Amino acid sequence: MTLSLGVLMIMTASCAVSRPVSAVAPPRLMLPPEAEARCGLARLPPQATAADLEAAYVRRGAQITACDAARQLAVDTLRDERALIDVWMECVGRQKMPANSVKNAAYRC
Repeated sequence: MTLSLGVLMIMTASCAVSRPVSAVAPPRLMLPPEAEARCGLARLPPQATAADLEAAYVRRGAQITACDAARQLAVDTLRDERALIDVWMECVGRQKMPANSVKNAAYRC
């Protein structure tokens, strides 16, 4: 009985020392719709001519360029979000940012 009471007191004391968990989630950025869209590629008709081949070649080049731009947009958004989360974590760690204010995470502490 004495042992279990002692363990209970130690557990209670260790919980009292712990910092409270923040109820506020880290900042999140919205991914632009262009970054989520599927990349299409032009296809040749069943009995393609040389003109069809040339047109499809030009269309595919433009589609690949657009797809790469959308991919880069997604990568940039992810990097920006991670940078915001790093600042948010730094601010929460220093407790300089109010725990109930997510919008303050966009600014340095």
